[in-house]
Amino acid sequence: MIEINIPENVEYIISHLEEAGFEAYAVGGCIRDSLLGRNPADWDITTSAMPEEVKKLFKITIDTGIQHGTVTVLLDHVGYEVTTYRVDGKYTDHRRPDQVSFTRNLSEDLKRRDFTINAMAYNRSKGLVDLYGGIEDLKYKIIRCVGNPDERFDEDALRIMRAVRFAAQLGFNIDSETKKAVTKHAEELKNVSAERIETELTKLLLSKHPEEVEELYDLGITKVILPEFDECMETQQNTPYHLYDVGHHIIEVLKNVPATKVLRYAALFHDIGKPEVRTTDENGVDHFKGHNEVSEKMAGKILKRLKMDNATINDVKRIVLWHDYGIYGGIKKNTLRRALNKMGPEYFDSYIIIRKADMAGQSDYKAAEKQERLDEIIKMHDKIIADNDALSLKDLKIGGKDLMDIGVDKGPMIGKILNSLLDCVMDEPGLNEKEKLIEIVKKEWL
Repeated sequence: MIEINIPENVEYIISHLEEAGFEAYAVGGCIRDSLLGRNPADWDITTSAMPEEVKKLFKITIDTGIQHGTVTVLLDHVGYEVTTYRVDGKYTDHRRPDQVSFTRNLSEDLKRRDFTINAMAYNRSKGLVDLYGGIEDLKYKIIRCVGNPDERFDEDALRIMRAVRFAAQLGFNIDSETKKAVTKHAEELKNVSAERIETELTKLLLSKHPEEVEELYDLGITKVILPEFDECMETQQNTPYHLYDVGHHIIEVLKNVPATKVLRYAALFHDIGKPEVRTTDENGVDHFKGHNEVSEKMAGKILKRLKMDNATINDVKRIVLWHDYGIYGGIKKNTLRRALNKMGPEYFDSYIIIRKADMAGQSDYKAAEKQERLDEIIKMHDKIIADNDALSLKDLKIGGKDLMDIGVDKGPMIGKILNSLLDCVMDEPGLNEKEKLIEIVKKEWL
C-alpha cells in the first residue's frame, strides 16, 4: 500500500471530517508531487461535507470560494482550502463553469479534473484513490487528460497551456491524443485572461525545460498568445555568425541563462525584433541592424499585453536593449563608463549573462574573438568599479549646493553644469575632486 506523509494540520482536518461522518482526502497537485518525491507547496483537501457543514466543524474559516464549494480552514495562522466534491456545469466561456452542483461521490469530483496525474486523492484510512491511471502516467512520465481531452480543453482553455507547462516542469511528454486536442482547441486561449496566460508562460520559462516554448509553437499555442515568436521561428539567419533561425537561437539562449523571471524573459525577447529589421545584401548575407532597439520596444509592448508588472518590464527592456553591446570591439574605459551610465551599473551582471548565452547560441565563427572582447569588457568594468570611477551624478564630488555657493544661479543651469562635469570625469577620472571641479566651473561657466 502506498503511504504519503501528510502534514499534521492536513491530517487533523481530514480526520476531523471523518470523525463527523464525512469523507475527506488530500487531492490534486500535493499528491502528485508527494509521489514524485517533491515537496508540495500547497495541500488541498476535498470532502463529501457541504460548505456549511465544514464551517460548523472548525473554529476559524473563510468563505474564499463558497459558491464553488471552497472554504478555507485556518490552523496556526495557515489557510487550508477544503472543497466539497462537485460536478461542474457547462463552460460557455471556455474558462469557468457557469454553475456547479455538489455531490457526495468522490469519483464524480475526480473525473472533472484536468490531468490524470492531478486526479488522485489520498488519506491514511483509505490509502490512494487513483481512478484514471495517474500512477501509471507518473511512472511513464505522461501528461494525459482525464477522460475525453476535447471535453477537458473545451471546458477550460487554460488547461492547454497547463499541459505544456507541466511537461516542462516535470520533464514529461504529452500523450498523443491530448496533443491532438491541444492543437484543435488552441484558438480558444483567446478567451483566457492575459494574467492567467502570463502566469502559465512564466512557470514554463522558469522550469528546468524552458526549451518547451518550442512545443508551444509546434502545437499552435504561440500563434494565439505570442505570434511574434512564430515570426522568429520562421526567420532564417543567413550569416556565418549563426547556426539557427531566430526562434531556435532564442531557445538556445533560454537554455543558457539562470531561471530568474527577468533573465528568462530577456532571453525570450532579446532578438524578438529581428524579423522586422532583417535585410539581405547582394551576397545573400542577412543583416539585423538596430534589432536591439526594436526588440526592446516589442518586449515592452508584449509584456504590457501580458499584464506583467512594471518593474519586470523595465528590467527586461533594459537588458534587451544592451544585450549586443561590445560585439564589434573598440571599447575603451571612457566609452564603457558612458555605457554603464546609460545602462545602469546594476544591470552589468545581467548583460554579461545574456551576452554569454547569446554567444553560446551562435556558430563558432570568430567565437574566440568574441570571447576575447567580452573578457576585456569584464576586465575594464572590474577596474572601473575597483577605482570608484564616477558613473552617475551622485558619484561627483560636487553638488548643486556647491555650485550655488560659488555663484551659479538656481535652475536648469545647475543640471547642465553637473552633466558637463560628469562627462569630463568619465574621460578623466582624476578630475573628480571638489577643488578641480570648482576650478573647471569657474573657468568655463562663470
